[in-house]
Amino acid sequence: MKRAGNLCNADGTPGVRLVYIDPPFATKQDFHGSQEQKAYQDRVAGAQFLEFLRRRLVLIHELLSDDGVLYLHLDPKKAHYAKALTDECFGEARFRNEIVWPCTNAHNETKQYGRIHQVVFFYSKAKDYVWNPQRVPFSDAQLKRYKKDATGRLYTCQDLTAERRNSNSGKFGWRGTLPSQGRGWGYEREQLEQWWRERRIAKKRDGTPRQDGLIVYLDQTDGQTPQSIWSDVPRIANTSAERVDYPTQKPEALLERIIKTSSKEGDVVLDCFAGSGTTCAVAEKANRRWVGIDCGKLAIYTIQKRMLNLRTEIGNKGTVLQPKAFGLYNAGLYDFSKLKELPWDAWRFFALQLFQCRDEGHKIGGIQLDGYLKGASVLVFNHQKQPGVRIDEETIQSMHEALGSKVGTRMFIIAPSLVFDFQQDYLTLDAVRYYALRIPYSIIHELHQREFAALKQPADEMAVNDTVDAVGFDFIRSPELDYVATAGKRKGEMLSEGVIRIKTFKSEAVVRDSTKKANRETLSMVMLDYDFDTESDVFDLDAVFYAEAIQEADWEVRFPLESVGNQLMAVFVDIYGNEAREVIPASKFGLEGTKAAAKPAKKAQKKAKKTD
Repeated sequence: MKRAGNLCNADGTPGVRLVYIDPPFATKQDFHGSQEQKAYQDRVAGAQFLEFLRRRLVLIHELLSDDGVLYLHLDPKKAHYAKALTDECFGEARFRNEIVWPCTNAHNETKQYGRIHQVVFFYSKAKDYVWNPQRVPFSDAQLKRYKKDATGRLYTCQDLTAERRNSNSGKFGWRGTLPSQGRGWGYEREQLEQWWRERRIAKKRDGTPRQDGLIVYLDQTDGQTPQSIWSDVPRIANTSAERVDYPTQKPEALLERIIKTSSKEGDVVLDCFAGSGTTCAVAEKANRRWVGIDCGKLAIYTIQKRMLNLRTEIGNKGTVLQPKAFGLYNAGLYDFSKLKELPWDAWRFFALQLFQCRDEGHKIGGIQLDGYLKGASVLVFNHQKQPGVRIDEETIQSMHEALGSKVGTRMFIIAPSLVFDFQQDYLTLDAVRYYALRIPYSIIHELHQREFAALKQPADEMAVNDTVDAVGFDFIRSPELDYVATAGKRKGEMLSEGVIRIKTFKSEAVVRDSTKKANRETLSMVMLDYDFDTESDVFDLDAVFYAEAIQEADWEVRFPLESVGNQLMAVFVDIYGNEAREVIPASKFGLEGTKAAAKPAKKAQKKAKKTD
């Protein structure tokens, strides 16, 4: 995209201006989620983790604009290895800072100092890069260094010199003072003279200027530039408005400083370990464009909900912020070496499922068509029956003569990418658009010269980040599902709660899977939207239940009955990423529509989002 000119910042600069990544730390340390359970254990350890990270750093370096920057967030256990890798990919001279973020309260460790911080490495791609330093308030200790002048104004003195960049940098005598060894004047002579005339430079007893003598008044400054220890950025409190109960969620204040310092409005910000979506949320508030990538279904639905419930202020406070339009894309890899062996019926099924088409054969103008996509007809081109035949403009013209306006205003044609003899995404004939849906098998074939595995989803909080390095795809194949929705009593209480009892849940890996899965063994999680709005058709994630906990509860999902609106949507996700979606009316839980006005604000908000 960058080379094609399709990935540009607002000023036309090609590439991503800022990349922030918070990859799994590979520490095998237990983190804790919202219910004091283990959130995840990083499985990609040692050399595997480093190779995993190296490949992504190489790609990130390529995607960055020439003046772009990278912020790499890690914990101390693997940080020193990662720095060596990043020095290799970016060049040691491009290392700018190691930022220390105290992210937790004091720990009482046994025979070692308490581990309370994480680190963020700051790299630039080139010597010049975007730099808009933010200001932070002075600490109490710093304010104590201010003195009063004769008029009562508070002031302090700052250094007039800087470390010499070369042998001659700033090395000149001025008013009887020569900078100390290894340093030079940090300002031009004209600026120094101006400050001298304004009496802004403190003097020694002999009347010569002090090197640390630039007088700065407290009432003329709005704070200081952040230093390399960011102790002023608090961790997310349990009751914080920005908390989304996602393991490893980072505070918005942390990303605000990074994004505002190292990008401009309209720039592209990338986070390819998007997780809870903090980078995306802050980029939206700061009027940046953003790209968030994650391989976990929970992460994707968490981000979607978060982006549709933004507020203007950092920490998700203030007035409601309607986000600009954004798209949700599914990307995957497909085992073409196996696809070539498929009989035509299986190939046709694969092609339709790949582009999420409805399998419904029909005829128009004597031409047999295969299904529908967004209401428009779809043709799966039989390249096996017609080997060597190409789809060119004459092919489309012949097809159009038979179909004409009877096909509507658009039609989709699915075929291997090299079968098409034109580069356009679509051809228009008499106001009918014929779209080319290309299957990129040459790339796929090259990528799959290794063992192929499905992209697996977690079955408990501890495994949320286990999917990070899987090679898989987003093949739609709904699991077999049978459940009962009812109401029950909370244990030890008289209050009722909603219950979804899962009787059958079976799914198969689309790719090879050597193990036969028993009933409910492929369940990963169940996500709920307590008040699903059919009109907006937006799944607004309210709660997630992992398979491990569901199994312990005798395959029941239990939730507060008072939270249910007119209808509930349940998304049952299998370990391969496939979904079974069920809209369950309130009557199934014995509510008989009594909650019709339970969440009018939420419904109105969803409707507004759809309209926008």
